[in-house]
Amino acid sequence: MQAYNERLGVPASWWALTFLMGLSGGLVGLAMGPIPTVVGVIVCAALAAWATASYGSVRIRVTDTELFAGKARIPLSALGEGTALDPEQARSMRMEAADPRAFMLLRSYIPGAARIEVTDPTDPTPYLYLSSRNPRRLVDVVAAVRARA
Repeated sequence: MQAYNERLGVPASWWALTFLMGLSGGLVGLAMGPIPTVVGVIVCAALAAWATASYGSVRIRVTDTELFAGKARIPLSALGEGTALDPEQARSMRMEAADPRAFMLLRSYIPGAARIEVTDPTDPTPYLYLSSRNPRRLVDVVAAVRARA
């Protein structure tokens, strides 16, 4: 059962940039004729759309036993207390207060974040930093599911 599921999709303005990348590819082929222009538009737009969709497809999920953050998979038993960070605290945790050993799932277009302690003594990671549009809810769900287990 999934207790929490959040997709960190990119903002709509990034899709406008994808369109502009396609046009850029067409401009490159413009001097070579109409067929290279069309091919350039299609190829560049497809590559930009793939990159945008891939970057924005990352998810944070909490199940009964694990937290999934992107490709990371962490048992809830290895996690401790969590803190919801407001935009200013999140910025500080990304910059001057960051620990280089921390696992950070950053998305620059999402201002809030959750910081969750890692309590596993065999894991050198001190905490997880997870960009989230609902950091309070994420922290509460992790705490609630850990308490049930």
